Amino acid sequence: MKNWGFKISKPRVLDFDTANLDAYNRLIEKVPSAHRCLMCGACTATCTANLHTTFNFRNCHLMFRRGQFEGLAEELDKCMLCGKCKLVCPRGVNTRAIIYNLRIVLSDLNYKKIEL
Repeated sequence: MKNWGFKISKPRVLDFDTANLDAYNRLIEKVPSAHRCLMCGACTATCTANLHTTFNFRNCHLMFRRGQFEGLAEELDKCMLCGKCKLVCPRGVNTRAIIYNLRIVLSDLNYKKIEL
């Protein structure tokens, strides 16, 4: 058989049926506007921390929704809570409260102890 240099990659499918959404439901209880997020990217486009670091609010929110908590606490520490993202959000999502409560939920889950 001839080798053409191709190989079958492992699928990158997320199984949401087995995902534990308890942490996300706790966030929704504290910040109900988090449910309105469309992931449009306006927050990331205006982010001051994104100019100087690799911080991306949309990516952090998506990782949390999916239950991918590894490395999320370190990413959230890059946020300066300046509030620009909250001002430009077309859906009125309270992004500052989301970041703050994400830090609290992650510390409750013992992913990293965060001094608040």
